[in-house]
This record gives sequence, structure tokens and C-alpha cells, in this order.
Amino acid sequence: MARLLYQAACCLAALSPLAWAWSSVETNQPQLPSRTNLDTAQVQAALSPLLCSTSSVFGPDSPLWPNATSRYQAYEPPKIKVVVRVGCEEDVATVVRYANENDLPFFTVNRAHSMTTTPGQFYGLEIDMQLLTGIDINPDGGSARFQGGTFAQEVIDVLWEQGYVATTGSCGCVGMVGLGLGGGHGRLQGRHGMVSDNYLSLNVVLANGTAITVSDTSHPDLFWGMKGAGHNFGVVTSFELRIFPRQEETWYYRNYVFSQTQLEPLFEELNRLQGNGTQPVDIAWQYTMYQLDPTVSATEAIILWSFAYSGPEAAAQPYLAPFDALHPLRVDDGNVPYTEIPNAQKTGVNDSICAHGLAHMVSTAGLQVYNVTAQRAIYDVFSEMLRSIPAFNASVVLMEGYSLQGVLAVDPASSAYPFRDDYLLMWAAVTHVPDDALDDIAIEWAGRIRDLWNEGQPTRRPTTYVNYAFGTESLDSMYGYERWRLERLRALKREYDPDNRFAYFNPIPV
Repeated sequence: MARLLYQAACCLAALSPLAWAWSSVETNQPQLPSRTNLDTAQVQAALSPLLCSTSSVFGPDSPLWPNATSRYQAYEPPKIKVVVRVGCEEDVATVVRYANENDLPFFTVNRAHSMTTTPGQFYGLEIDMQLLTGIDINPDGGSARFQGGTFAQEVIDVLWEQGYVATTGSCGCVGMVGLGLGGGHGRLQGRHGMVSDNYLSLNVVLANGTAITVSDTSHPDLFWGMKGAGHNFGVVTSFELRIFPRQEETWYYRNYVFSQTQLEPLFEELNRLQGNGTQPVDIAWQYTMYQLDPTVSATEAIILWSFAYSGPEAAAQPYLAPFDALHPLRVDDGNVPYTEIPNAQKTGVNDSICAHGLAHMVSTAGLQVYNVTAQRAIYDVFSEMLRSIPAFNASVVLMEGYSLQGVLAVDPASSAYPFRDDYLLMWAAVTHVPDDALDDIAIEWAGRIRDLWNEGQPTRRPTTYVNYAFGTESLDSMYGYERWRLERLRALKREYDPDNRFAYFNPIPV
């Protein structure tokens, strides 16, 4: 199998930070830390006695600092001055109240896998959630309670061992909360819907430090907004999610590598396979990627196609026969349990898609079908970029197709997630080692790719899956073109976060 530099943008999203915030509360205690005088020792002395024994407060001199502040997106990172790693859920409310009393902006992080640039506006205190990893299955077996620091592979493994599955992101390292607050696409959505479609309740700390439970019967207005725009309203410390008995013991995967000479017939077959939103439910997830693979060619991008089927090879083969006929350069495949599918598709915790530290200039689009002419133009632009700027050789163009039956079965008006009729998710990342001199040109190349996708569907308006946003897109493209959607979200913002403390993840203005 070709060495894969980056995989599956589904994952990418996925780990958007759980919540960000700032406070404009005045303080009459100049000796205490403030946004202009943020001293780790003072924060430790004042805050540590208020927290449980497993929580810690530390600054840049701590050996915990690199792990707490490392991020997938190295471009426009937040400016963290002190970290509070919470060991108990109730400590989140304590930290938020302390931050408000001392005029400290706060920014909540779990797996730090978001790609948006909007955290670059932040300067202040980080709330680190990664110790909150509890998972408890309810006695009826129909749901489970997950703490706010859980992530996909952890959830998959724990539930599978006990005979269950849940909706998660497709990338093993993606946090559960950040993904779900933006909607939450994943391999099981064809059967069960997105992550947010399966929320039963959320335990949320609001901007003023109040802890509430949000559900269909408790703050139902906020529950609607949390399912697709939740990063704007609060910190989720834990949540109750539907779970389902595991079914197939074996999943089948196949990864193909094609040369660019097969581009047109490949996308014609993909259009037949995904059927304008009718991809069979057992074809859980398939994705296509343009990338440079030096084991195949040092100068010409390959086309990778990866396929995951919830069942054995014999059942999957009829769908794959047309792709076998396209003379792939390389194929690898296997039958594995569901727990191993992320690794098999190169979206596991230790794969490059989960690696931190590179700058990613991102563009994205939602489609209903592939415009084959546009796909050729995008490949040509991508190849031109790789030839002209070798520093961008880690870049990728990623195109995802999920089964959709469970997503389309949900009333679009029932949640803040706006784009259930985006049948294909597109994502391009012009990636490089951090270098200010390369940023603007990288953004320009990424924009050219996005524009070609949108020009290829002239009857549709541009759409942006909020978890894949770069932060420069319009509010309408992220949160929906129906006027009532943004009006409702703005009203929620005025009620639950009037001072705009949660302002660092593709924010909705007050």
C-alpha cells in the first residue's frame, strides 16, 4: 500500500475544539492575573485549591505543556499562557467562573484537531479536557454516558468489547464532543445518522459558569443549537448518546492506487456508486484522494481510493468489480473487525492524519455529484502546484462519500446542522512546514481548488461543513442559507452567551 501522507478529511474535522471563550468582566483586584497580566504562579495559587486532586494548573515550564498545547493546525494557533487540565467535570465550571472574575479569556481543548484559523484570535487560559475519558453504558443498553475528553478509537474499542457501537468520526484520534457539536459525519451514519443526531442529553457549562443539562425537555432551544453549532454556546463536560448492538463481526476494506490516466472513468464509476445520495448503506464510507506518493512517482500525484464495507468481502465484491477493471497500480485489502477499520483505511490514531505540527491551508465544498471535468481541472491545478512549489508536497485533495440513509431520515429543521443534502464532502489542504513566507501562496492555491468545485455545480450555492472550515467562509455557507437558521442561532447567542465568550471557533456574532 502506498505511503499515505494524509488521509480522510472526515477525520479532520472532526476534532474542532470543544468551546472557546473570552470575558469582559471588570476586576477590582489588580494583584490577580488578568488578560494583560497572566502569571502562572498566581493562577496556580488561586485556582488549585478550588479543584479536585486530579486537576493541575501549569505553564510553559511544565513537562505537560507540549502535550497540552500541541495542535494539528500549526497556522494561526491560539496563544496559550496557562493550562488547567481538569480531572473532574465540576472543575470546568469552577475554572470558567474564575476566568470571568479575573477577566481571563478561556479556550477549551480536547484533541486539538480542528483546522480553522479562528483560534488565532485567542490569548489566555486553556481548559484541557483530555483526562475526562469515562464511558458508562446505561442499564437498558440503549445509550451510554461519555465524558467530554473521549475520542473515537477509545469509544469504538470500549463499546465493541461490550457488544455495542456508536456513531463516531471516521478518524480514530478525533474527539467525540468537538465533532458532534458541528454535526459529526462518520462510518455508521448510513444506519444511525450523524453523531449529533444521536445525542440524548448534554451537560453544558455556560459562559457565566452555570452548569446545566440540555435535552429535548431541558433547554430544548439550546439543544437544537448545540446539534450543529454547539461550539458557540458552552463547554460540554459529558453527554448521553444512543448506542447500538454490534452487528457484523467482520468489515471488508480495499485500498486502490490509480494513475491519473484513469481519472475520468474512476469518477464516472464513483457517480454510479454513490447514486446522487443513494450509496448503499453497507458501503459505510469511501473516499478518493489526490496526493504525491514517492514510492509510485516523485513528480505525478496518484489517485487513492479507499472503500469500507460493513460485511465480508464476498458481499462487497459486486460493488468493486468496476473498479478492478480500471487497472489499478496497487491494491491492498482485508477482512477485519470494526475496531481495526480506521487503521486499515489509514485514519488511525498513529496515522499521518492525526499528526500535529504542520500548517494546513484549507478549502472545502459540499457536492451532490462529481463534475468529472472539474475533477480533472482540480487534478491539473494540484499537479501544477506540486511541480512549482516542492515545499507543498505533503498537500492532499480529499473527496468523501458516506452512506446517507440515516442522515436523510432526520428532519433538517430538527437541528442546527444545515446541509443534509451535501452528499459528498470535499476538502483540500495545501500543507507545509510552518513558514510565514509560504502562507499566502498556499491559501491562494487552496482557494483555486475550492473555486473549481463550486464552478462545477453552478446551480448550487457554496457550502461549508463547519468542522472543515478554514474560518474565512461566510456564516451562511457554514450555518445555512435559510434566513430563519441564522436568526435562531443569533437569538440563542444573545440569550446564552451575550458577551461572546465563545468566540474562537467559526463564531456566530452576537
